[in-house]
Amino acid sequence: MDDPRSLFGLAGRVAVVTGASSGLGRRAVEVLHAAGAQVIAVARREGDLQSLVSQVGQGAAYVAADVTNRAGLPDLVAQISAPFGAPDIVVHAAGVNTREPADEVSLERWDQTLELNLTVPFFLSQALVPAMKQKGWGRIVTFASLQTTRAFPGGIAYGASKAGVGQMTRAMAEAWSGDGITANALGPGFFPTELTQAVFDDPNRAARNAAQTCVGRNGRLEDIDGPLLFLCSNASAFVTGQVLMVDGGFTAK
Repeated sequence: MDDPRSLFGLAGRVAVVTGASSGLGRRAVEVLHAAGAQVIAVARREGDLQSLVSQVGQGAAYVAADVTNRAGLPDLVAQISAPFGAPDIVVHAAGVNTREPADEVSLERWDQTLELNLTVPFFLSQALVPAMKQKGWGRIVTFASLQTTRAFPGGIAYGASKAGVGQMTRAMAEAWSGDGITANALGPGFFPTELTQAVFDDPNRAARNAAQTCVGRNGRLEDIDGPLLFLCSNASAFVTGQVLMVDGGFTAK
């Protein structure tokens, strides 16, 4: 038997992470790089990307871009592939939650939410899959949510997009796993990120959410490390089409 620790190593792999300027996306860049991968960080805020790449060091690069620019997708893929070659791993961490009551949802905000949370992960994956097929190895990791299966107030657009992520993950697995490309999703509970700032700014609300978990607390950024490495590495070679909830047991109660 090989050393089980080697199952989680990413030496020789190239990963790209969207939404990399903050929160779970930034954490993903740090973790995948620490595991041995060369990593390309993608987001709109160039200053934040520069500081991240400077912190991470050699083997990290960035692309400042708006991933929702459909016409710019071919150029984005070229820029992503330029520093280290075509990615073996793509982590879709970019997302938006407009938190509008159902009676107030606008077409503009609905389209914005579905575009970033659902459309971009599919079409960017589709554009990166041919190179993964050539290697016979690839990892696609999207971000699901508590709202993939739960309805929250003010979350109809966000919830619809994240429910779509769950089905898209299964469908991508069906389409591409025969070529060695797994497709899975992480479903975080409440983690301190820009998307959940409103939750953590309200101590009572944060405490109520923590009380709904089995472990009795909200997530910490480091809680995503192990599940992410599992889905991005050889450790999950026979795992595909799954949504792995990383929520302290929130959805178990």
